[in-house]
Amino acid sequence: MRKIFAFPNPVNEYAARVTAGLVVVLSLLTAAAGSGWGLAAIAAGFWLRVLFGPRISPLALLSVKVITPRLGRVKLVPGPPKRFAQGMGAVVSTAALALFAAGAVPAAWTMLAILIVAASLEAFAAFCLGCVIFGFLQRRGLIPQEVCEACNNISLRRL
Repeated sequence: MRKIFAFPNPVNEYAARVTAGLVVVLSLLTAAAGSGWGLAAIAAGFWLRVLFGPRISPLALLSVKVITPRLGRVKLVPGPPKRFAQGMGAVVSTAALALFAAGAVPAAWTMLAILIVAASLEAFAAFCLGCVIFGFLQRRGLIPQEVCEACNNISLRRL
């Protein structure tokens, strides 16, 4: 069962950035169309990536299997912070979907805008907001050090 819910560690940062870029594109299309179905697809994609890594999510598969290999770039980074970031995306996108379903459409689009900003930071500036929050929580002892040894041991980091 553990293998089913596995998340890669390490992960290729470029694949994560491409996936974030695809999330930005899908989110902008969803906002432009005013689509609740688009919100559902975005939330489902985040939950698939959190639970199963890139093995089932259509955006992650497109990123990992098609786009990123063509870039020919690899930069390995720890997986747990990236999974945490995907979890944050799952929470924000699910909140947007719930708000939309409840009729609070402006609040739903506000949540989607927050998601677009965070995904854009990852995709275009290589700044993973979820990873920063993960590190903050780990330094405060709210996430155990064992969850990501490479995150707190600089000698294990690959540059």
